[in-house]
Amino acid sequence: MPSNADDIASGMIAKWSAGFGKLDAEVLSSLYSKHAFFFGSNPTLYRGRDGVKSYFNGLPRWTSQRVAFSEVSAEQVTLDLVNMAGIASFDLDGGTSSLSVKITWVIVREDGDWKIACHHVSSRTPLIDGAGR
Repeated sequence: MPSNADDIASGMIAKWSAGFGKLDAEVLSSLYSKHAFFFGSNPTLYRGRDGVKSYFNGLPRWTSQRVAFSEVSAEQVTLDLVNMAGIASFDLDGGTSSLSVKITWVIVREDGDWKIACHHVSSRTPLIDGAGR
């Protein structure tokens, strides 16, 4: 089992990316905590594995889908909790459609395995000019 934040985040990204490549809702939902909160590409808050499965089953059926993660940062908060943030860039339908978002995960140790407890994506376009200055 991975022992540092970067390894834990990299392992989760690899599993998530493989599941997304097949748009396999069963595989993807298994990566989430039974208590997960999930904000994806629509305004609905999905809860738990059944909610995550519902989200992925509701996505369009593209002819192909890929995701690449970049600018990933991971931080071990406790022995059983890792924060991860990065950019997720989606290539859909062989490049005819794409989407790039900010993504954050809270990854927790649950029943001896690492699971995503909180998933949030947001626009890379600033919502408020000058925020943080």
